[in-house]
Amino acid sequence: MGRKGKKEKKGRGAEKTAAKMEKKVSKRSRKEEEDLEALIAHFQSLDARKTQVTETPCSPPCPRLNASLSAHPEKDELILFGGEYFNGQKTFVYNDLYVYNIKKDTWTKIDIPGPPPRRCAHQAVVVPQGGGQLWVFGGEFASPDGEQFYHYKDLWVLHLATKTWEQVRSTGGPSGRSGHRMVAWKRLLILFGGFHESTRDYIYYSDVYAFSLDTFTWSKLSPSGPGPTPRSGCLMSVTPQGSIAIYGGYSKQRVKKDVDRGTQHSDMFLLKSEEGGEGKWMWTRINPSGIKPTLRSGFSVAVAPNHQVLLFGGVCDEEEEESLEGMFFNDLYFYDAIRNRWFAGQLKGPKSEKKKRRRGKAEACENTSEQEQGVANSPEPLEVVKEVVDEDGTVVTIKQVLAAPSLAAGPPPEDEDGTLEPSRAPVEPCPRSNAMLAVKHGLLYVYGGMFEAGDRQVTLSDLYCLDLHKMEEWKTLVEMDPKTQEWLEETDSEEDSSSGEGAEGGDEDQDVDSGESGEEEEGCHG
Repeated sequence: MGRKGKKEKKGRGAEKTAAKMEKKVSKRSRKEEEDLEALIAHFQSLDARKTQVTETPCSPPCPRLNASLSAHPEKDELILFGGEYFNGQKTFVYNDLYVYNIKKDTWTKIDIPGPPPRRCAHQAVVVPQGGGQLWVFGGEFASPDGEQFYHYKDLWVLHLATKTWEQVRSTGGPSGRSGHRMVAWKRLLILFGGFHESTRDYIYYSDVYAFSLDTFTWSKLSPSGPGPTPRSGCLMSVTPQGSIAIYGGYSKQRVKKDVDRGTQHSDMFLLKSEEGGEGKWMWTRINPSGIKPTLRSGFSVAVAPNHQVLLFGGVCDEEEEESLEGMFFNDLYFYDAIRNRWFAGQLKGPKSEKKKRRRGKAEACENTSEQEQGVANSPEPLEVVKEVVDEDGTVVTIKQVLAAPSLAAGPPPEDEDGTLEPSRAPVEPCPRSNAMLAVKHGLLYVYGGMFEAGDRQVTLSDLYCLDLHKMEEWKTLVEMDPKTQEWLEETDSEEDSSSGEGAEGGDEDQDVDSGESGEEEEGCHG
């Protein structure tokens, strides 16, 4: 009995120690949030200088990922908000607002008084009422050194007709998070998942919330049936039948101290509103047929003209304890909810392109690639095969064909009748993750995102367009040469470390110079 009592005491002691540790971690997390809140407040004071709406014609926005790109419900415009950029040493987070005029092929920077604080990995949903509204929830702010994160739980609406921002305050909403997904369903905004991370801990969510556009109130939904496990970055889209589809996503778990294991999910669910049950919802797991996307995370999603859900790009990560390697994609997949079927998006190529060409001798050009069909004397494409383990234990083989390098400028190739024909490489976005997608008038627009080249993270600012009706070829609207992007090597010197801290909480001039999207265009780097 004595030994048992000691054992119980020891158990209670361990619980107390764990509780103390949790309290310490929670206290440190609160301290981190307070530090970041002060920095966010400082930048908001800079934004408060804006007293009237100004619209300035400008060049395309600077490189970024995890922003939002939305199609205006009434005008031929795309709306770009927020995002982030990392130059190797500092993280820059934005709350700038750009409009791309599709017909004129022009960009305008719009400064509106009282905007939301700087953020990335938020969600933005456009609804048609009131001349068009852009609803924004959550997201995160990262410190310049990228070590601390503040997750928002605020809800904002941009009234497109009057060009005014409004913060909508309502209790009972989701906790602070980023990487969540949100869609408009009837007169509701439905929100699912996401994650919250501090320097010492993280949590992934699988909860579901609804915000009423009529009453401006939040309610937490409790769907019946087994639903998705906690995750962020998933596909979320309303189907023609009125259900909400959830596919894939990413989460990580702690395997042991300081070691995490990431999971790239590939399961799929439908969230349905039960007939006759006011506010009652139900989860159903589904297993679509067809050609499913290969295992990946960081993909981007849009809705195609025929109500099919479109998935673009992403990255397949292979994690080791000390390293992380990613294979990036630029392929397209479509999910047809009516047939419950996936299929790969195949481009037909331009109609005028001649299939048979001869190419003269030329030197291979560095850091460029193209996919030539029927070209003689060109290098063979390289096929990379990798095996990854799916979340259910299934071994999945991923094949990626890397196009042969293009050939340097030389004499134009000759056609079979001996006439000179200009050579034209097929246009396509390079493989990437966390890009921004929007569809307008059946045209798919892809903006920015990122890929990795060795230890370097390349953030993009290019813009491509694809006609989803014809599915012939990509069109380049904004070009970008990744080699021109600023990249600063990491350093462990105390001097640089202290300057990083200065950027976090230094004086006003230093903060603006740190690129946190201050008053001037120079806030954008790259």
